[in-house]
Order: sequence, then structure tokens, then C-alpha cells
Amino acid sequence: MKHGIVLLPEHKWKAAAERWRAVEQLGYDHAWTYDHLMWRRLADRRWYGSIPTLTGAATVTRTIGLGVLVATPNFRHPVVLAKDLVSVDDVAEGRLICGLGAGAPGYDVSILGGATLRPRERADRFDAFVELLDAVLAQGDVDETSDWYTASGVTFHPRAEDGRRLPFAVAATGPRGMALAARFGQFWITSGPPADFRMRPLREVMPVLREQLRGVDAACEREGRDPATMRRLFVADASVGGITGSVGAYEDAAGELEEAGFTDLVVHWPRPEPPYQGDEQVVVDFAEKQLVGERCI
Repeated sequence: MKHGIVLLPEHKWKAAAERWRAVEQLGYDHAWTYDHLMWRRLADRRWYGSIPTLTGAATVTRTIGLGVLVATPNFRHPVVLAKDLVSVDDVAEGRLICGLGAGAPGYDVSILGGATLRPRERADRFDAFVELLDAVLAQGDVDETSDWYTASGVTFHPRAEDGRRLPFAVAATGPRGMALAARFGQFWITSGPPADFRMRPLREVMPVLREQLRGVDAACEREGRDPATMRRLFVADASVGGITGSVGAYEDAAGELEEAGFTDLVVHWPRPEPPYQGDEQVVVDFAEKQLVGERCI
């Protein structure tokens, strides 16, 4: 089991830099930040961009994986996003992981005047988004127009060596998204039941997670891919609460998720107030007990 931390992009860089350094020093395998223009209950608070934040994180860390959680079509164009990604990955010397999601309704859509799409339309757009992003990063030369995007005469540099672009982590809870993960993802991401933020105990959500794991296996098999080549990443603290309530709870959750088939567990760095309220000493103590000296990306 690999372990990660989400750091909300809410602090001025002098303070934020210390957090990113601390996560690496504690032995976590990867650290992530959210990619939003404005975000839920913190819409009236300080909130920095993910790409500059990860660029800064790349300069103050040396080995830890760095992740976007998650870029969506709500305000990203694949060609522009690709340029940002390879630029950060260059600074990070190959440590960047690009999380991708379909994009739910919210501020990222409304403040730019975007249309409210039906679920099927969002899925169609996500297909086009991931396919074009992969083509630009892996192939370099792209000239195509779809119902969703235009990439006219793109000659993209720097190009991936031998077509091996930076890893995608595809967030999906349904068959179409899982099919995209199977085609393009090195990771599959879930936080549990979709659009459910009731913060239930892990034991209540495990049946849903096991069903999702079976769905990812089936998607890989339909694509002719060995399911064992897909890393399965669970992001805690959205539909599941209490994991970082104590070191014991954290250890128990990690064990149960690993037994079910997850390869990666990501929690949020505890904050002094909601959301993700908790005692940051728990993630420190867990790391000192379980992770220091054992990290292997």
C-alpha cells in the first residue's frame, strides 16, 4: 500500500512550502492538490492555482510524487493543460501524476458562464478530453476537431520519449469512466459513492468500493489489459470519515482497503476547522510508525 496526502492550496507559499517538505520528509509516497478556480465551502477564502502550487512543490521536494486532483474539462482545454503539465513535470524531474475527472457542476462552470451539461454530455466531453490530452502528450502532432475541442495544426514539444507520457490517474465510478481509466490510466481514482458526502464509516462504504473494484477489473479485461497493471487509489474524507481520527483507525482502514485490492490510500492533511477537520499529529504519528524509511515510488 502506497500512501498520499492532499494539501489544499489555501496557504501563502512560505507556509505551504513547509507542508510540502514535511509530507516528503514523513515518508509519504505522493502529495496532491486540488484543481479548482473556487471550491465549495472555501469559495470566499484564499485559494491558489494547482499548476503554480505544484511547480513550487517540485522545487522544495526531491523524490515524492506530485499530483493534480483532478483536472477537468470544466475550465481546462487539453492542449493548454498538456503544456502546463509537461512544464511542471520538467521542474519535478518526472514526478508529476495527472489526475483527471469529468467535472461536476459548480463554481468552475458557473463563474465562466459555462453550460450546465447532462450526465451523458459530461461523459461524452470527458471521453474527448482524455483522448485529446493523451494524443497531444504521447504523439505531439495533432490536427483534429470534435464536438468538444479543436486542436488545429498542433506540433507539441517537449514530446514524450517513445510515446510514454506522464501518468494519468482517472477518477471514475461508472462504466464509461472506468473504460477510460482502463485505456489511458496508470491509476484509477475513487472516493466512494459518487456525489455522496455523508462521511460514513468505511465499513458502510466497503460494499460500494468492492463493486467498483470489480468494475475496474472488468473494464481492464474488456480492453485486453491485465487488471494487475492498474493502481487503485482511494481518496478518503469525502464519503468516508474517521480514517484519520486516530493512528489505529488509520492503520485499520489501510489494512482493510489493501485487502480489498486498493494499492494507494490518500487522506487530507487535517485542518483546524471543517472541511477535513482533525488533528494533524495523527498523520505525523502514522507516518513515523508506518512509513519512514519505507517509501518507494
